[in-house]
Amino acid sequence: MNRANEHHCEGSESSRPAGGSDFLQLDLREVAPGGRTECLTARIRSAIADGTLPLGSRLPPTRVLAAELGVSRGLVTEAYQRLADAGQIQGSGRAGTTVVAAPLAPDLPDAAPPARPAARSDGPGGPFGAGDGGALVDALRAVPCRIDLSPGVPDLTAFPRTAWLQAERRVLAALTPGDFGYGNPQGAPALRTAVTGWLARNRGIRADPDEVVVVAGVAQALALVAHVLREGGVRKVAVEDPGSLGARQQLEYGRLETVPVPVDGGGLDTAALRASGAPAVLLTPAHQFPTGVVLDGGRRRELLGWAAAGGLVVEDDYDAEHRYDRAPVPALRALLPEGVCYAGSVSKLLAPALRLGWLLVPPRLREAVIAAKRYADLGNPVLAQLVLARLMDSGELERHLRFVRRRHRRRRDTMLRAVAAHLPGARVHGAAAGLHLMVTFDGAAFEDTALAAEALALGVKAHPLSWHRIRPGAPGLVLGYAASPPGELEEGVALLGRALSRLR
Repeated sequence: MNRANEHHCEGSESSRPAGGSDFLQLDLREVAPGGRTECLTARIRSAIADGTLPLGSRLPPTRVLAAELGVSRGLVTEAYQRLADAGQIQGSGRAGTTVVAAPLAPDLPDAAPPARPAARSDGPGGPFGAGDGGALVDALRAVPCRIDLSPGVPDLTAFPRTAWLQAERRVLAALTPGDFGYGNPQGAPALRTAVTGWLARNRGIRADPDEVVVVAGVAQALALVAHVLREGGVRKVAVEDPGSLGARQQLEYGRLETVPVPVDGGGLDTAALRASGAPAVLLTPAHQFPTGVVLDGGRRRELLGWAAAGGLVVEDDYDAEHRYDRAPVPALRALLPEGVCYAGSVSKLLAPALRLGWLLVPPRLREAVIAAKRYADLGNPVLAQLVLARLMDSGELERHLRFVRRRHRRRRDTMLRAVAAHLPGARVHGAAAGLHLMVTFDGAAFEDTALAAEALALGVKAHPLSWHRIRPGAPGLVLGYAASPPGELEEGVALLGRALSRLR
């Protein structure tokens, strides 16, 4: 677009009645004929970006908009086609043309100053390569899109509403007035008992209800552990690399230094852990995030030997219940209770919004963790705890797990087929379990932040693998499949393929 036309594309002060074109505040008669299509396209794109045209809103029919702007219908049709090619609008026959994706949020790169020297703010990844990781994840979550392949979200449409409501009614009918007072900050005894039964049946962990602390998800479990370790003189904790960005940041927010330890095909490199000098380690041994590998037998023995000699293992039992093509993997807590803090939740089984999880800690840390929980929030809401306990005790939660496993398996298979068809050269990791796949592009010249940015411009969200790395590595994506129906998964991966082709 030439400079002479720029002013009018920003918005005209003309008082001409606009009707269906009011949202544009644009008079194309003041724009040179050669720049009108670009000007109209840019103005509509800007209206989508700033929320004037929110996700799902309809654009005026081309005939109507052309008449009101005083231009040819072909000009409007061409502008719509350019936006459709970019994945921002979509024609739906008689339903009209609707907004299906926003362009990259203009304020996303300024979320926060870089947290690490390794963060790239000037590369082609744009907003995906700049700023504090946690702020970027939050900012990305807020950007509207058509297809969301972000990891860590289960199928929220499968939430057992009927079973939850029935359990809640029964719980309410049995409560006395005294039950509505402040509860035990360690958690409702009924839920702590139910959790021990659940862990025994599903994870082979034998525990007493007094060992369980009910928490607001694994995030709070890590925050409590970080506080207690810091108060006890610990200054650094080893973490998997690549590993969960969110988990790492919980520890860093607790003023602990995180020391990266490499992950390979056998899981955490235990020799590197010993060499790190860290007195504690956070890991996801049953289904490592994001690679999906399982900590192998030899590494398990070495890790437990390290813990028996005084080290502390913080076990995030991430995705352990969601497995498809492999046998269950024993929890480390079942093998060495006195050396392992064990954290789990129902966020990936039911819904993150429940904010319900559990933490088992060695005897030497238990009282300190309970005190930290008391001063953090006086305990989780009791009603939700009692409802979850009833679902566990009745077998309803196991029935739900069997149901979502079947659904998640079908969605995983759909994504695997789509990746094979649309992402040539991509290598898939971690397909045997979990709610996500990791794909890498070995030897690729592009940055994964650039690929994620291109995908978002087409209406698809995905995490660049580099977000979850501390040290450099092959570019890749972390793709969640549990929350999207098969048709969306196929279309989303196809759009990723289109984004990839733009970089090669």
